[in-house]
Amino acid sequence: MPCHSRQDIAGGRLGGVVLEVDPGHCSGCARALQHLRSRGEARAPEEDARRGAPTGLVTAVVRWQQQLSPPPPPGWGGSLPAVADPGDMDTEVDALVQTAPVPVARRGPLRLKLLMLSGEQAGHSHVLRPGVVRLGTSSTCDIVLTDRVVSRQHLQLEVTDERVVATDLGSRNGSFHEGVRFTELEVRPGASLTLGTVVLKVVPEDSRERPMPLSSRRNFGALVGASVRMRELFTVLERVAAGGGDVLVQGETGTGKELCAEAIHQESPRAGGPFIIVDIAGIPPSLMESELFGHVKGAFTGAQTERAGAFERAQGGTVFLDEVGELPLELQPRLLRALERRQLKRVGANDYRTVDMRVVAATHVDLEQAVQQGRFRKDLYHRLAVLKVVPPPLRERVEDLPLLIDAMLERLGRPPSALSEQTRALLAQYPWPGNVRELRNVVEQAIHLGEDTLPPMDAPSGSVRSPQGTLDAELPFKEAKERLIEVFERDYLQGLIARCDRNISRAAREAGIARVYLRKLLTKHGMMLVDDDDSRD
Repeated sequence: MPCHSRQDIAGGRLGGVVLEVDPGHCSGCARALQHLRSRGEARAPEEDARRGAPTGLVTAVVRWQQQLSPPPPPGWGGSLPAVADPGDMDTEVDALVQTAPVPVARRGPLRLKLLMLSGEQAGHSHVLRPGVVRLGTSSTCDIVLTDRVVSRQHLQLEVTDERVVATDLGSRNGSFHEGVRFTELEVRPGASLTLGTVVLKVVPEDSRERPMPLSSRRNFGALVGASVRMRELFTVLERVAAGGGDVLVQGETGTGKELCAEAIHQESPRAGGPFIIVDIAGIPPSLMESELFGHVKGAFTGAQTERAGAFERAQGGTVFLDEVGELPLELQPRLLRALERRQLKRVGANDYRTVDMRVVAATHVDLEQAVQQGRFRKDLYHRLAVLKVVPPPLRERVEDLPLLIDAMLERLGRPPSALSEQTRALLAQYPWPGNVRELRNVVEQAIHLGEDTLPPMDAPSGSVRSPQGTLDAELPFKEAKERLIEVFERDYLQGLIARCDRNISRAAREAGIARVYLRKLLTKHGMMLVDDDDSRD
């Protein structure tokens, strides 16, 4: 029997592949397991059991194409290259061994509870014991809900030691999971269900999670959404804006980090002051210090006059540091002092100046990981992350698509009918790796060029197609791999520069790589761009 793959792409990236390996399945699996254990990359079954994973399988975390830089972007639909011999552990594709499904028993029963996130009963919880649990407004239900939009017999939960199955009981207004109406659904821990205006979440019984009150707003500044995730975000933003502390906005590219910063400023007591934007990724390192802190006359060649930096110009208002993760290490202590003491010194000056401003920083990178890698100061991270805001990616709030599309059409001066229901249905099926920014680009293309110009929704504008079709299985492994990488790089770069309007600073920031390396890749594939070191996107 041949082995079959069971790959879990962690965090939407292809950088870490989780393989479940059965050592008794075949000799190749056994050799792979031995190889991985020798490198400390395999976990024993008893360790998996402690982590709550099914027993009988050994989970090995391996790396795919470790030398490949940049990594494939989140949401890339490409396939991993196959390994002809699972026992060949010396290839650069680190032991892509596969396994056939093996029936296993769960260690211990599920212990879950139902947490009320909204409505009059918000904060209440109900332990789910094996059996049938009915929810509705009827007094005969096991869990009685007080929402008048909920039916008398609305939803049934069938709870066993291994799973929870939710079944709608023919309710008048339906049952929803992440914005999608369902009739029957297997509910996993962490899932949220909406019945009428009541939002419920299934969590482990020992969870100490407390429900975040849901804002009644459908927009916050230019941010739009009525989903649970966005209403939770609006609650956080309301509280953050009312305070005076510095804020870190951390999220994927295109999720609206700058809109969060603008909304925080507009809703804060500093709304009457300036809002100064500093695009750290778009400023040459040689000018970064002057841009942030200012300089005196004669501080360096070309400094003909003195100049106030961004922090001074934001006196009484807010500074938005976009892509703060790109700040050079040598300037991070100076930023830390400005945050802690509200003092700064212009380049070439001897004295410190006191400033009154608020800092909102944003990044698409994992700053905790950057700290571990020595690319970001730990003390600066902890100072910034006291107040942390995480806007959700669009794929986690698909129920907001109609609102977002209508808002985009309104800004374009078009009625909701300007986009057909057929096109809206297609847009709702796509996972949107580029988030709201990508959605906006597609909507604008449909309006200005016509809906018939839209690309297939399995490969939207600027996305990367799977290079699987270009792979010749008869080629030697090394040559096949090189061709696969070449196709991936070319397609990825074409989509990247198209999305970023051929702006190399913006493209490097979105790809998460240095501009120097991006230029090398562009040169390699004959895609030269104008050098934009002095551009500000």
